[in-house]
Amino acid sequence: MAEPKVKYDRQLRIWGEQGQAVLEKASLCLLNCGPTGSETLKNLVLGGIGSITVVDGSKVEVGDLGNNFMVDESSIGQSKAKCVCSFLQELNDAVKAKFVEESPPKLIESNPSFFSQFTLVVATQLAEDSMIKLDKICREANVMLIFARSYGLTGFVRISLKEHTVIESKPDHFVDDLRLNNPWPELRRFVENIDLTVADPVEHKHIPYVVILIKMAEEWFKLHNGQLPSTREEKKEFKELLKSRMVSLDEDNYKEAIDASFKLFAPRGISQDVRQIINDSSVELHSNSSDFWVMVAALKEFVSNEGGGEAPLEGSIPDMTSSTEHYVNLQKIYQAKAEADFHSVEQRTRSLLKKIGRNSTSISKQTIKSFCRNARKLKISRYRPIEEEFKSPNLSELQKYLTDEDYSVAVGFYILLRAVDRFAFNYNSYPGEFDGAMDEDISRLKMMAYGILSDLGCNGQTLTEDLISEMCRFGAAELHAVAAFIGGVAAQEAIKLITKQFVPMCGSFIFNGIDHRSQLLML
Repeated sequence: MAEPKVKYDRQLRIWGEQGQAVLEKASLCLLNCGPTGSETLKNLVLGGIGSITVVDGSKVEVGDLGNNFMVDESSIGQSKAKCVCSFLQELNDAVKAKFVEESPPKLIESNPSFFSQFTLVVATQLAEDSMIKLDKICREANVMLIFARSYGLTGFVRISLKEHTVIESKPDHFVDDLRLNNPWPELRRFVENIDLTVADPVEHKHIPYVVILIKMAEEWFKLHNGQLPSTREEKKEFKELLKSRMVSLDEDNYKEAIDASFKLFAPRGISQDVRQIINDSSVELHSNSSDFWVMVAALKEFVSNEGGGEAPLEGSIPDMTSSTEHYVNLQKIYQAKAEADFHSVEQRTRSLLKKIGRNSTSISKQTIKSFCRNARKLKISRYRPIEEEFKSPNLSELQKYLTDEDYSVAVGFYILLRAVDRFAFNYNSYPGEFDGAMDEDISRLKMMAYGILSDLGCNGQTLTEDLISEMCRFGAAELHAVAAFIGGVAAQEAIKLITKQFVPMCGSFIFNGIDHRSQLLML
């Protein structure tokens, strides 16, 4: 086994060689390398990201030693970006690392084109006006962006890009694609040739549950006008029918059939989610369309034609009690159907590529095959510009969060994180940063927070005095424990975005360290 595979063995089991290869080609820019930024990069560097560029114009101070383990006493007075970069390079020398000694807000203002060279930008500890400017820059350049911030006992993570498409969404729970309720001719013929009333008890015990369910469904159809069980009573009745065909109580195949009967009750055809994707009217194919949307167009044609309303078959079957002969034959039937479906989608994809003026081989066989295997699980995430969210959030959701006991602290922190930036802009310091002015800072912060809510047409009274006081008590401190957690969340989302595996979160993620809760606000 090659050295990189040994090095990254554990994570290869999660996102595979293809995911790792994409990660190793990615270039990432980090803005501000305080504890939140450093913790984010640590996770990504250990994971084997291709290259990193750290942007931070500050010097290491004594206060940094207590919350950032990447600097020590010998670092005091030196460039923070250089020290952190050097430490990260030691963690994984395969990662290319460089640093830029520049204030991120100044860089955003003076050199917006700087960011277009990266796959992903992780912006930590940015104030609201810089966030808005950077978001516009990254969207224009089609660069993925993650905002992350820790502030006392609260933290914030927000992904921002126009659109993120996922083929390998890898849901935790998903019904096997067995087509029990819609068998194709080859599967139907195979099932017809097996006798459920076979006299040999050993043979009876080794009929696969796929065969049992399809045969029993046909029997049910005859008695119920071709309809599958739909009500709870009917489903219970169907299970009783299965039990009645057991010759002895130790027939595991029939027990599996009873347990798997829910797979038979699933509706035919594609899900509502997939239907929305293939009918997305906002997408029109052209020469610059992404591979994803070309394959979606091919999928739409397939579903309407060869697929007969179904997505391409995945082709794998789960383990089950069965004779080896039955299981192997069943496996071959599923694989053959999946291969035929793949060839149909591939043909349609190549034809569409030609039609839009692209090389018909520009999408690889492997990519199309993966798309077909995951066609039932496709996901799309779209993100509002951060300015839109700040200036015109979903008011009904915001009102709901403000009055919902479960969300009141999270949305309170969300508003107060914006309020502290206004405070800093007006008073050149953060609330509670200096001793002796706590009462005045609480009053000022309260006014800022109420002003934000009033601008949005909401009642400021929903923010509690305790939460406002707590925000001032934080004094803008970046606590290492909170920074480590937020950095972990940001790194996890970065890997999802880069590898295009799993579904990245939508909405504004708020960590509430007081109650040890994490919540997503859909604003």
